[in-house]
Amino acid sequence: MTSSLPSVTLANPNRWKALSILSLAQFLIILDTSIIGVALPTIQEHFSITQTDLQWIFNAYVITFGTLLLLGGKLSDIIGQRIMFAIGFLILTGSSILAGLAPTNDVLILGRILQGVGAALIAPAALSIVMNLFSNNRSEMNKAMGIWGAAAPAGGTAGVFLGGIITAWFDWPWIFLINVPIGIMVLALIPKLIPQGTKKKGSIDYLGALTITTSLALMIYSIVTANESDSGWLSIQTISMLAASIVLLIIFIAIEKRSKEPLIPLGIFKTINLLSSNIVMALLGASWVSMWFFLNLYLQQILHYGPLESGLALLPMTGLIMVIIVWAMPKLIRKLGTRENLIIGLGLLTLGMTLFSLTPYVATEDNNKFIYMVYVLPASIIAALGMAFAYIPILMSAISGAKIELSGVASGLVNTSYQIGSALGLAIVVSVSTFHSETLIKFGINTLEALINGFHLGFIGAALISALAAIISTILIRTKTQ
Repeated sequence: MTSSLPSVTLANPNRWKALSILSLAQFLIILDTSIIGVALPTIQEHFSITQTDLQWIFNAYVITFGTLLLLGGKLSDIIGQRIMFAIGFLILTGSSILAGLAPTNDVLILGRILQGVGAALIAPAALSIVMNLFSNNRSEMNKAMGIWGAAAPAGGTAGVFLGGIITAWFDWPWIFLINVPIGIMVLALIPKLIPQGTKKKGSIDYLGALTITTSLALMIYSIVTANESDSGWLSIQTISMLAASIVLLIIFIAIEKRSKEPLIPLGIFKTINLLSSNIVMALLGASWVSMWFFLNLYLQQILHYGPLESGLALLPMTGLIMVIIVWAMPKLIRKLGTRENLIIGLGLLTLGMTLFSLTPYVATEDNNKFIYMVYVLPASIIAALGMAFAYIPILMSAISGAKIELSGVASGLVNTSYQIGSALGLAIVVSVSTFHSETLIKFGINTLEALINGFHLGFIGAALISALAAIISTILIRTKTQ
C-alpha cells in the first residue's frame, strides 16, 4: 500500500488554479511600483509638494520592499509560506486603503511603506509555493515559471496604462484602492487553493534586517534632503545622516559575520560574477527608474499631456518590453549568449536615455505631437529594447554565479539589488537635477527652461549610470549560461 502513496500525492489538483492566484500576486506587487508613475504630477499638484518630496511616494515602497525581501523569504521558510502569503495580503490590502484615503502626503508615504512591507512578505512566499507545487514535473515547472515570470512585465505594463485611465477617469486615490477588491478576493481563496507549504527550523536575523533597512533609509533621506539647506551637501544634517548610515552599514556587516543564520551570507560575494551581477542590477534599476520618473514629468509638465495621454504615450515602450522578455529573449539568449545580450541591452539603454536629453522645451498643443513622434517615441523604443535585452540576462548571470544551495539567497539578493538601486539612484539623480534647476532660476533663467534643463540633466545622469553598468558587464561578468 505504501508504494501506491506517491502516485496519489504526486500533484496538487488545484495547482493551476493556485498558480493563477500566485501570478496575480506577482502582477499586483509590480503594478504597485509602476501604476503611480503617470499619477505623480497629479499627486504633486494635489498636495502642493516639491519634486524632492514627490519621489518619496515611489521610494517609500521600493526601499521597504527591497530591504525586507530577504527577511520575508526567511520568515516564509520558518513560519510557513501560506501564513506569510496571507499576512502579506492583509497588510497590502489595509495599507492600500490608508494610501487611497490619505489626507496628507505624510500619511500617503506611510501607506506606501506598509504596502512595501506587504509586498516583501508576499513575493518570496508566492515564489516558494509555485516551486513546491510543480517540483515533481519538470515540464510543468518550466511552464509554470514562464507564466509566473510573465506576470512581472505584465504588471509593469498594465500599471502604466491603468494609472493613466484611473487618474483621468476617476482620481489618483483609486490607483491604490484598486488593490482592495483584489486583496479581498485573494484572501478569500487562500484557504481553498493555496497549500500550507513547507517549514524548516532556524532563527530569524531581525537585528540585521533592522540595521540594513535603517542604514539605507538614512542614506536616501540624506541625499533627498541635501538641497534643502543653504549649505547643501555640506550641511551638518546631511553629513551626520550619511555618517550614521555608514556606521549602521558597518554594524550590519559585523552582525552578518557573527550570525549563524545571517540575512545575507557574506561569503556569497566571494564569487566575482555574482557580486558584479548584483552591482549591474542595482545600476540598471537606478538608471531605468530615474529615466521613468523624469519621462512622466516631461510628458505632463512640458508636453501638457493628461494622465490618460501619458499612459497611452508610454504603452509602446512597456508593451515592447513585455513582448521581448516573454517571447523573444529565450531565443536570443540561446543564439547570442547571456553576457552578449546584456551588453547590447545596456548600450541601447544608454543611447535611448541620451536621446531623451535632446527633447525640446518649447511645447504647445500644435507641436507636442510632433515632439512626441520625433523625439520621445524613438528614444522610448530604443530604451525599451535596451531594458528588455538587459533584464533577464542579468538575472540569469546573478543566479548562475551562486552555488546550488545558495540559489534562493542569490535570487532574493538580485531582486533586492534592483529595488535598492532604484531608490538610491532616483534619490541621487533627482537631487542633482533639482539643484541644477534651482541654480538656473537663481541666475535669472525662466522656470520652464530651468525645469527642462533639470530634466535633461536627469536623463544624462541615467545614461551615465547605464553606461557604467555596461562597462562593468564588459570587464567583470563571465557566465557560461547560454
